[in-house]
Amino acid sequence: MNLSEKEPSFNKKSTIVGRIKRIGIFGSTGSVGKQALEVIEQNPDRFSVAILTAHTNHILLIEQALKFKPELVVIVDDSKYLIVRDALASKEILVLSGEAGLEEAASMDIYDMMLASIVGFAGLKPTLKAIEAGKSIALANKETLVVAGDIVMANAMKRGVSILPVDSEHSAIFQCLAGETHNKIEKVILTASGGPFLGKKPNFLVNVRREHALQHPNWSMGAKISIDSSTLMNKGLEMIEAKWLFNLHPNQIQVVVHPQSIIHSMVQFEDGSIKAQMGLPDMKLPIQYAMAYPNRINNNFPRFDFTRSSNLNFDPPDIKTFRNLYLAIQALNKGGNLPSILNAANEIVVYGFMKNLIGYLDMTTIIEKTMDKIPFIQNPTLEEYFHSDAEARNFAASLVNI
Repeated sequence: MNLSEKEPSFNKKSTIVGRIKRIGIFGSTGSVGKQALEVIEQNPDRFSVAILTAHTNHILLIEQALKFKPELVVIVDDSKYLIVRDALASKEILVLSGEAGLEEAASMDIYDMMLASIVGFAGLKPTLKAIEAGKSIALANKETLVVAGDIVMANAMKRGVSILPVDSEHSAIFQCLAGETHNKIEKVILTASGGPFLGKKPNFLVNVRREHALQHPNWSMGAKISIDSSTLMNKGLEMIEAKWLFNLHPNQIQVVVHPQSIIHSMVQFEDGSIKAQMGLPDMKLPIQYAMAYPNRINNNFPRFDFTRSSNLNFDPPDIKTFRNLYLAIQALNKGGNLPSILNAANEIVVYGFMKNLIGYLDMTTIIEKTMDKIPFIQNPTLEEYFHSDAEARNFAASLVNI
């Protein structure tokens, strides 16, 4: 790919000159949302909170709203609306509810940048609404691009909207590409920690339970992403996201297992040189980088010490054992609505696994059956993406017995 041939929307400046940048945190009670609020709290001269949203965690949403005093909060769970509204009634904070409330909030002209950190498919519609409204996007929701990356990126390009990656791997690639606009990428190399079951085989994995899969060795993440990391599905979704973010062909995207999680990803250029972005595994750094882009701002985050480091190891992923990554690569190569089907089935099986309805290895089996069952569409419309998602969820749910 030559970046000069198709200027990516994330290369545009997103600086709010002369005033504090107003952040709308969509998914404020999740892991990324909570860490973003820490960054904002440490930089009150640069950022303020305009919008906070949560799915069901009304208690934490109320606490956050009372502390950061946004103009608007959204509680998606309608049954919690009155509780949130009454708790904030004296604070002049508007309260909305439901998915319609999310979309309305995303369309409002009360914020400058959306931190898109809603987990899963649910983040797609609000992100599209924010793009329509011309808002910069700090994207932590990879499923938005997995499901409908062609439409999302085309809309962002049309509106001149910046999409700045928050995932540590994509932030690393983005940082490695700084100043390289006219240089061709040979490939990008996404690093994977390998999760808590690195080196394990199916005879071990068959007995894995929820509490085991949630114990990530390096990163502090939400439950869904932790499960995805343990199966390597998270890395597969990141490959699909990288395709759209950086306008890459599937054969330009490689995954390597790097257990120490110090190198967050790399870019190899056509001359064979490789640039890597390094640092301790801390999501606050890519969150801060996206919100402050193009500036780097001072912080007190821990630093990596080369004099005390151990070896850095790199190995190919075991896609025979961790077949979720293999299925994601299939979806990446085939394209169309297959990534959407993959993602929908994965969200269902992760829910089923966390509820102890299915075993660890059953997740892969059900995803594969769903990918085989749902009709393939080569060039889907947005409505067809939504339809494929619904079909895949219903079929996968029938196998999970939800």
